[in-house]
Amino acid sequence: MRQFSALSCVTALIIAATAGAATAATASEATAAQQVDGVIVVAGNTCTWTNARTSANPPTALSIDRTSINKPGGNLSCTGGITAALNNNPNVTFDDAAGLATADVIDITGTQMGISCRYKATNVLLNRDGTTRKYVNQAFTATKTSGSFLCPGSVTTAAGGASLLFH
Repeated sequence: MRQFSALSCVTALIIAATAGAATAATASEATAAQQVDGVIVVAGNTCTWTNARTSANPPTALSIDRTSINKPGGNLSCTGGITAALNNNPNVTFDDAAGLATADVIDITGTQMGISCRYKATNVLLNRDGTTRKYVNQAFTATKTSGSFLCPGSVTTAAGGASLLFH
């Protein structure tokens, strides 16, 4: 069903970022704000958030605070009638030499038309964009952990469909 292909949008969103609101720091610069913005586009639907709190600045390993993404404390929003909530605080590690970041677990619930689906993805890889602190995802698949029989068993996000921008 089209509406649930958008849930992959929501899953990748947690490891996503951009939509302009922040200034990218170079990989060699310290980024003082300890925040991250996110964006993902899947099946014509876009999910975004801005200024989520992180526990540290890259390249130090960090956690992303779900309460600063989810409403009411955060500003996570999606087009296409989807609502979403992050169920965990993803841990992100960085390999600056290789230009990579890895999110350990992304656990998200998406709801559309009253139907909720929960998905989990592990070890999601992202490539750094040049020398900035923007990271763009490699393709990944999230597996359904609960929800309606109408929810697909898994959803895949194509490479480049999500990004994270730390600032």
